[in-house]
Amino acid sequence: MSSLSDPDLQHAHPQDHRSGAVAGHVEEHRERTLRVSGLQVSVADHLVAVQDVSFEIGRGESVGLVGESGSGKTLTCRAVLGLLPDSGHVDEGRITLGEGAGSVDLTAAGRATWDEIRGARVGAVFQDPASYLNPSLTVGHQLAEQLRVKRGLSRRAANLRAVELFGEVGLHDPGSVFHQFPHQLSGGMLQRVLIAIAISCEPDLLIADEATTALDVVIQAEILTLLRRLRETHRLSLLLVTHDLAVVAETCERILVMYGGQIVESGPTEEVLGDPRHPYTQALMSVASIGSWERRTLDVIPGQPPAAGEQMPGCRFAPRCPSVTDRCLAGPVPVTDLGEGRLARCVRLADGATTPISEELSA
Repeated sequence: MSSLSDPDLQHAHPQDHRSGAVAGHVEEHRERTLRVSGLQVSVADHLVAVQDVSFEIGRGESVGLVGESGSGKTLTCRAVLGLLPDSGHVDEGRITLGEGAGSVDLTAAGRATWDEIRGARVGAVFQDPASYLNPSLTVGHQLAEQLRVKRGLSRRAANLRAVELFGEVGLHDPGSVFHQFPHQLSGGMLQRVLIAIAISCEPDLLIADEATTALDVVIQAEILTLLRRLRETHRLSLLLVTHDLAVVAETCERILVMYGGQIVESGPTEEVLGDPRHPYTQALMSVASIGSWERRTLDVIPGQPPAAGEQMPGCRFAPRCPSVTDRCLAGPVPVTDLGEGRLARCVRLADGATTPISEELSA
């Protein structure tokens, strides 16, 4: 049985598996990695927690999904991963991975299909990496096992590749790290290990759900730089879930703003953050500290977000919106095209915008 005590393994170096570079802007007809159309997810007692969610992610594109806790971000990601809780299920909509002949309808996928896709075409990194690693096995064993199961590598080839991947994600002395157990590594090192596992089969899509939240600012910056580099070298599509607008501004080309289980605004990150159009996005920006180092008070958005599954006839942000009118409460608010790749869900914007396109997005 091969061991990483072998000299060739101890001195293994990361290889460049470059498959293409990411353009500096979003191409209008970029190859699509993921399409979510009209997604509705219910939880216990048929409470609708995610409603009418539609978005796309292009090949090599980074998209940020932001919103307060309980807005439906994680539930949306778990629907994409096929990892909804026992009480959760997709009621409506479609989730499609890829396009053309290689596309897969994930909403209709059975266990065998998920076993092939998860970890191979779709990877995931979560907030607390220690919770997703087996404390009784070395991190190298866990990564190598993924390579053996998903890619069919021999034990020796999987061990070699595991060391290469540990080096690729910036772990120093990767040959030694291979033999260490999770409790012997710092939080930042564990997050790198989890990223190495997530990208080991060169997936099309990586979902990072609050992957940097528990890290200090220095390690957080290093992880974000790593994710940016992986996108460039692997043409990896990234869905970054966070409550930190500064992280999205630094990392993502497009942004999806989620509130009360719905996407209320989306578009190019620089434009949305520079000129937010939906009242909720404006409220988020008003309490954020992006670029403001002189802020000395902690501002908050008045009121509370709706509870998961809470039924509301109109705009879900209406109880907290300073510009609410009777029309906001009259009924469901459609998604409206604002032009230049920007969408928003607000009756005031619909008055001066183009035709609502929510039905088109769900088609």
